[in-house]
Order: sequence, then structure tokens, then C-alpha cells
Amino acid sequence: MCGRTACSLGADNLRRACAYRDRRGRRREPEWIRAERYQPSYNKGPQSSGPVLLSRRHLQQDADSSERVLMDMRWGLVPSWFKKDDPSKMPFNTSNCRSDTMLNKASYKGALLKGKRCVVLADGFYEWQQQSGGKQPYFIHFPQTKDTVAQEKEGDEEWRGWRLLTMAGIFDCWEPPAGGEALYTYTIITVDASKDLSFIHHRMPAILDGDEAIRKWLDFAEVPTQEAVKLIQPIENIVFHPVSTFVNSIRNNAPECLAPIELAAKKEAKAAPSSQVMLGWLKNSQEGSSQRKENDLPKGTSQFSPSPKKTSAGILQQWLGKEGEPPVKKHKA
Repeated sequence: MCGRTACSLGADNLRRACAYRDRRGRRREPEWIRAERYQPSYNKGPQSSGPVLLSRRHLQQDADSSERVLMDMRWGLVPSWFKKDDPSKMPFNTSNCRSDTMLNKASYKGALLKGKRCVVLADGFYEWQQQSGGKQPYFIHFPQTKDTVAQEKEGDEEWRGWRLLTMAGIFDCWEPPAGGEALYTYTIITVDASKDLSFIHHRMPAILDGDEAIRKWLDFAEVPTQEAVKLIQPIENIVFHPVSTFVNSIRNNAPECLAPIELAAKKEAKAAPSSQVMLGWLKNSQEGSSQRKENDLPKGTSQFSPSPKKTSAGILQQWLGKEGEPPVKKHKA
């Protein structure tokens, strides 16, 4: 179950990281809707807001359904049919929805059948492994390619920073019964965890790996619900590393939340390539923290193309060192 994420890119770079090809093959960047509301964060939890991709046709009926827009929405779905005047009075936790019941639950079924599908964006998400001495947090994300860079140069057409994690979601628009501003909210779809991640937790977000999967999920006018839901399944194209319990408190919002750490029981832990790139971004961010601007936060990418297939178990083994064993077998708090 996904209950915490990070999305540290500034608004302009987030838009660049979401570049895509439209129906005519033209390279496009999604338009920001209410970009001023977006706030980058290393530690986002339910009820906070976060960036999502959706089809422009949801906002403009005559628009091409393959066009994408970026919008900041609140995490925790409030159905359009909810009649109370305060969305916080929702009696159910709707930050996540299970893929196996989403077409049966009233909170999600209506929105899903109406094509209200979105892609939730993040650097990655956090998950906690239960241990005898407490819980060990991990940061989980897409593997990064050798071309990934820590610092983007102005004028670069193609985004080469951190590849964003793209999670399947459902959104809805709730309007106060007494009138007022509409509230857009979303939920993250979850599936059974892939075998490499199951030692940490038994559930994981439904991750869309590659632009074709993203296109099919977002283009509700061309891809019916029955076909789109076939995209919802566990994937193994993810990597992870242990992080400090500093992230446990939602009040902590700093690069330390996602920085790789060494587990005490292991010898000479070695950073995997993705972790080395991350450490470079974190160092740059911390050096300029006294005068940090929004776009100076750790850079991230997404060309939405599948990364080279490396299993998370293999990356974790590399992280622990040649003599280490996966923590599912040996690690103690």
C-alpha cells in the first residue's frame, strides 16, 4: 500500500520531464493547470496535493483526447456524488484503491467507468519493512539509465534528468453542495507486490512502464475501460534502497528523506548506479539549500521509455555488496 511519495522537481522541470509524442508524432510538453498550487516535496502523504497527468478532454470537451495536461490534485479521492459540505468527512480511506475491487467499490467505479484515469507522478515512493526492532523504510523508484544526468543544461531539448515514477490513478471532481470551488482529488491503484518487492510489503502501486502504457491509460476516448485495466499489474522494473527513519515523520521534508543509507548489519555497502546519481543530486541540493529556488531541487527524469531490465533484487544485492545477502533472509534491525 502506497502511503508516502516524493516529488521534488520544480514546476518547469516537471513539465519538461513529462514530454510526450502526440497522435501526430509531435513532441509536446503538457500544459500546467493551476501550476501555482504545486509545491515540490521529499515527503508527501495522503491529504497533501501532488502532480498528476490527465487527458485535456476532461477539461475541454472538444480537445484531442491524446493531449495531456498537468494538474495539482489532492491525494485521497472524494467522489463527485459525496453530498456533505466538508470533504474531510469522507468515512473511508480513499488514498489507495485495490485493483481487484475498484470496479466493485462505489467510491471508484463511477469515476473509472467515466474514463477519469490519471497518472500520478513521483520521484518514487516509500515503503516500510516490518522487523523485530521496528520498521525499516525503503525508497522505491525506476532504475536510471547511464545517460541520466544530475544537472540539466538550459536549452537541452530532451530531458535527461531523473526518470519519474508513473503510477496509475483514478481522479474525480467534487463540488460543494452549497457552491464554491471544485475540488479535484485522486487515488493510487495498488496491486500485489512483485516478487522482488514482496519482502518489503505485500502491496505496491500499479506502475505504468513506458509511454505506450501511459498513453493507453490516459486516452479514455480511444481506449475503453476494459482494455485499460489490463495494464494494471505488478512490474519488476524497479529498484530500491534503504533510507533513514527521518522520513517516518511527515513533518520532515528534506533531501535526507530519500538519501541512501548503509544498513548496520552489512559490510561495505556499495551504491547502485541509480543511488550514485541520487547522491549527486542531493549533494547539489544541500550545497545550495540556503538560497534554494524551486527549480534547484534535485533534478528528476522521465522520457517515459522503459529502462533496461534490472530486477530490484539484483540492484539490492549490488547495493549490499558482494558478500551481503538480501535482507529478507539475513537482515536484523
